[in-house]
Amino acid sequence: MRYATGGGLTPADQVERERVRLAAASRFAQGASQAEVAREFRVTPKTASRWHHAWTVEGEAGLRSAGSGSRCRLDDRDLARLEAIPRRGPGPYGWDDQRWTLARVAEVIDKEFGVTYTLAGVWLLLDRHGWSCQLPARRAIERDDAAVET
Repeated sequence: MRYATGGGLTPADQVERERVRLAAASRFAQGASQAEVAREFRVTPKTASRWHHAWTVEGEAGLRSAGSGSRCRLDDRDLARLEAIPRRGPGPYGWDDQRWTLARVAEVIDKEFGVTYTLAGVWLLLDRHGWSCQLPARRAIERDDAAVET
């Protein structure tokens, strides 16, 4: 699951979701149907079906948490440094304007940390750590469409 405010499940949330899945496994073992489990645990029928299939094939081990979907390639110290970089602005890295794009952030991560990220990976990294996309509320009157196009 992905959430705009937190970027995903926290470790505590992962443990809680695993507890729910294991409780559903107990209900399957007691003979509860997938529809009953879906209603009881307030999940979609498709989720209950996936849980039932995993439980049938692998038992409770199939419902245990696999952990985070992807491993961050930056350690805590690097993430703290990355946190400070956008606040300084793109000027120190050679860009004249004050826009941070995913491509620019990816380039800075590569230069500073020697780690290559795709644009989607940069977005996931920033989103996971609380950064968001900032868009102007309205178009500026002084906007030069020809300059924007180039």
